[in-house]
Amino acid sequence: MRNNRLKMMIVAALFAAIIAVAAQIIINIPPIPFTLMTIAVMLTATILGAKYGTLAVSVYVLMGIIGIPVFAGMKGGFGIVLGPTGGYIVAIIPATLFVGWYLESFGHTKVQAIIANMLAVFIILALGTVWLKFVADLPWNGALKGGMLPFILPDLVKAIVAAIIGVLIRKRLVTAKLI
Repeated sequence: MRNNRLKMMIVAALFAAIIAVAAQIIINIPPIPFTLMTIAVMLTATILGAKYGTLAVSVYVLMGIIGIPVFAGMKGGFGIVLGPTGGYIVAIIPATLFVGWYLESFGHTKVQAIIANMLAVFIILALGTVWLKFVADLPWNGALKGGMLPFILPDLVKAIVAAIIGVLIRKRLVTAKLI
């Protein structure tokens, strides 16, 4: 039992590092640049589940808060989380917990993973947009236009990809007794 817990903590740390690397991969599609952080977060949630997925994502966020440059553009520090995009960063924690809980409750199938990850997109975008509205002192329509609408379609595509790939990877890791 103890060895399994240690193994899963190491795997969670590995996934935190994967998220940090994915956050640095920026795809410039005007007017908004996109990173691969969200797909890495959704993969983490789908593969590791509620407990260790949330641990991995929390470690990633905490690394950034203490100043390790793991956020997009090699940024880190508490100021980033308190800034306009901080809500999106913080929102990945409850979104990961939700995906893990959902899949543990309804099964690790591709269909359930797609549903869970698509709902997680709305959790992230809703919490992030509310944060953006108040921190940047924007009107609601401005926050929605700048902080949610441009991201819905790309993030839903990432959710589907993460769900399909995540379920396949999870099955193989479980079969190999690696998770």
